Amino acid sequence: MSPTENKAVVERFDTLVNSGHVDQLDELCSPDMVNHALAPSRPAGLAGTREFLASAARFRSDGWQRLVVVAEDDLVVQHGVRGGQWPGGPFLGFEAAPGPYAREVAFVYRLVEGRIAERWAVRDDLTMLRQLGVFRAD
Repeated sequence: MSPTENKAVVERFDTLVNSGHVDQLDELCSPDMVNHALAPSRPAGLAGTREFLASAARFRSDGWQRLVVVAEDDLVVQHGVRGGQWPGGPFLGFEAAPGPYAREVAFVYRLVEGRIAERWAVRDDLTMLRQLGVFRAD
């Protein structure tokens, strides 16, 4: 697949993340997908990705506020700022109040034959926790 085609697959995956609907996940991801971004407590691979997307639907994402996408060979990288509305409750082991957030993120996808085979994420969760009042910035 070309880098342009791979970018289109990742864009479709991103649409699923924002919608909470996982009906196209099997079409977009390889059956043996490795999602390096999942918490250790989640199932591995596609099952864990499906579980994560279903649980993430409880908070509203406003999607990308700023986005740069780079694709070369079998890799697609998204970097930018994503924001949304946290409903309140535990986040990374901390009780976080409801409220808006915006954090910098980078996602890396490796595709094989037009399907996502691996996914990595780097998120600025500390900034999100600060915005939600868990930590003070000073």
